[in-house]
Amino acid sequence: MFDEKYCLETFEKLLRADSTTGQYEEVQSLVCAMLDELGVPYTLLRKGGVIADLGGEDETLAVTAHLDDIGLMVRHLNADGTLNVCPVGGLYPFYCMGENVRIHTREGKVFTGTVCRTPNSIHVTEEELRTVPPDFRSNVCVVLDEDVRSAEQTRRLGVETGDVIALEPRCTFANGYIKSRFVDDKACAAVLLTAIRELSRRSLRPRRRVLACFAVYEEIGHGTTWLPEGVKDILAIDIAPTGPDQNSDEHKVSIFAKDSRFPYHWGMSCELREAAIAAGVDYVMDIFTPHYGTDCDGSILAGHDLRHAAIGPGTANSHGYERTHIDGLRNTYELLMAYIDR
Repeated sequence: MFDEKYCLETFEKLLRADSTTGQYEEVQSLVCAMLDELGVPYTLLRKGGVIADLGGEDETLAVTAHLDDIGLMVRHLNADGTLNVCPVGGLYPFYCMGENVRIHTREGKVFTGTVCRTPNSIHVTEEELRTVPPDFRSNVCVVLDEDVRSAEQTRRLGVETGDVIALEPRCTFANGYIKSRFVDDKACAAVLLTAIRELSRRSLRPRRRVLACFAVYEEIGHGTTWLPEGVKDILAIDIAPTGPDQNSDEHKVSIFAKDSRFPYHWGMSCELREAAIAAGVDYVMDIFTPHYGTDCDGSILAGHDLRHAAIGPGTANSHGYERTHIDGLRNTYELLMAYIDR
């Protein structure tokens, strides 16, 4: 049974740990603590990431959901003390204008600020703000909540090139809808942890051996390029973007037929479809182009000889202020549980 309360609470806990790609320590420790509480054994990857062993026998299935978020990095300090920034992962300026952020320095300090246009007042420079698109390279910066007026003053705070900037998630729930940054992919990681909890609570062993992989580099393409020996299949749990010509729906789970790189494995995708039908899961098949991929793609491109497939909840506003529905998480959970027990 899908524990909605546990899933949403877990999602909120994951959101509270800033984890722009490359900054994984806090969220990794949080997931390890959850696995310790459930009594589930796991190993840590040297580059970052957690692989939990859920038991079972026969050919190994790796189920992956990623913990890293898109965000920003300090490119250099501007002369007026603001920060010139560059994206980490697929973050576009128009999707983060006006957002509150936290700047994490390499000395462990945390400062707050805001993503702003330069110039930034509609009352002063209306024509430019209306007609010139935002661009990280020329007219977007991060303004610190500090009394700084020069690059040197900002540098004395301890802020420097290469510091990581995390966006405020702003999570809220309304009528079953979940609105937040980083539904991609912390909502899916919460679904996977909810499944692990159910298996542990009921002392269930999957019919085949299952490894739960929590990757921390998916947003830049190498989350699961390394996998343990013996993995035969990989199943990614990731968002299914909604939009024109898409079948995906926030209330449903999507089975991915193809992304912008290549089709998913025909046989494994058919097995997922059969499992959904048998379990009465509300699902759709969908294709995601021209710009979408999952950790499965990295595993295939790394040369692993395995089958690959992906599922996930329909999600609006991908890589922005995203929205899904608890029904989508529930259907994703039910399909995952049906598949690993088929």
